Amino acid sequence: MNLLITPAKLQGTVKIPASKSAAHRLLLCAAFANGESRLSGFSPSADMTATRNGLKALGAETELSGDTVLVRPGVPTGGEIDCGESGSTLRFLIPPALALSGGKEIAFVGHGRLMERPLSPYFSLFEEKGVRWQQEGDRLVIQGKLLPGKYALSGKISSQFVTGLLLGLALLEGDSEICITDRLESKGYVDLTLCAMKRAGVSVENQDHRRFFIPGGQKFRPVSGEIEGDWSQAAFFLGMDFLGSQVSLSGLREDSLQGDKAVLGILQKMETPGDLEIDASEIPDLIPALAAAAAGRKGNTRFCNAARLRLKESDRISSTANLIRSLGGEAKEGPDFLEIAGMGRLSGGTADCANDHRIAMAAAELSVICQNPVTLLGAECVKKSYPGFWEDFARLGGKAEER
Repeated sequence: MNLLITPAKLQGTVKIPASKSAAHRLLLCAAFANGESRLSGFSPSADMTATRNGLKALGAETELSGDTVLVRPGVPTGGEIDCGESGSTLRFLIPPALALSGGKEIAFVGHGRLMERPLSPYFSLFEEKGVRWQQEGDRLVIQGKLLPGKYALSGKISSQFVTGLLLGLALLEGDSEICITDRLESKGYVDLTLCAMKRAGVSVENQDHRRFFIPGGQKFRPVSGEIEGDWSQAAFFLGMDFLGSQVSLSGLREDSLQGDKAVLGILQKMETPGDLEIDASEIPDLIPALAAAAAGRKGNTRFCNAARLRLKESDRISSTANLIRSLGGEAKEGPDFLEIAGMGRLSGGTADCANDHRIAMAAAELSVICQNPVTLLGAECVKKSYPGFWEDFARLGGKAEER
């Protein structure tokens, strides 16, 4: 789907959809519980569908009624798990699948760039723990058992490996320990995992995000309640507000553990003219939204420690830079940095989403400061995380016509 966006300032209130990060974690905890769970505020998306389908292979049934999802645990059926393009689904489900499969073979299938994204921390552990694995193209087959014990794990590639291990090891009878061998990136995401597990009655001893002790023999309890709104999605509307719109947001928690809540403080810093450097290591998902805002401020903005952005749905250093340049802005990139020149206004033009939901939403944000229309190619990719984005954009006065 291609869209023609006519530049306009947005105005009104939008309810931000449920946090994808929180929903993944709560669904998994609910799937391992000893009874039915009921989670409200659920926002269906391609990534959430992938996790729901994956949980079915692990024995859990999920039923969606309005914005409430019911989760009922059951007996694992095994077979193939289609993860779509969801890195969270793939990395979160691998250890629990090994814990619950009884040693049976399990196949994971990915689409897009998913199977190009790193899995090496798991592969290293597989070799150490005797788990067989084979990856060919978009298919990964594993066979073996997750056993209690000590696991040494790098935290520099993604915190998702820590989350997957925490969830899997908590299902075992024996005690386990995860030792981070270097620096744990995106600690806020691990905190979200620990919070979801605590809601499900599972305790983990966290020693300064360097060591995690997981007592064996624990049981997950049903989890119920509302899923909080997503600060990473809110960032695009907050960016539009920064660029001159008047958008109010609902559905967000001020006391959220989501690391992407940092967008509030960063945008506040960006209001001051002058050059600015922002560390991207803890907030990689915010960079497209913040880069779009940076194009409209006074001064240059440099995002450093951003190498992990090259391993997302697109190479987000390049795709974000290309987006801004396509619309008349200035952007420089390096192996681990992205630098945006604040120009105040952009000319507009044609931009490709690179099949990346966050690039599409960043383009919508940038349209606010464009002098001419924006032609956006592949705008349907928002379905990965925020299927209703263009409808919300229109309700706020955004003008996007399908072409």
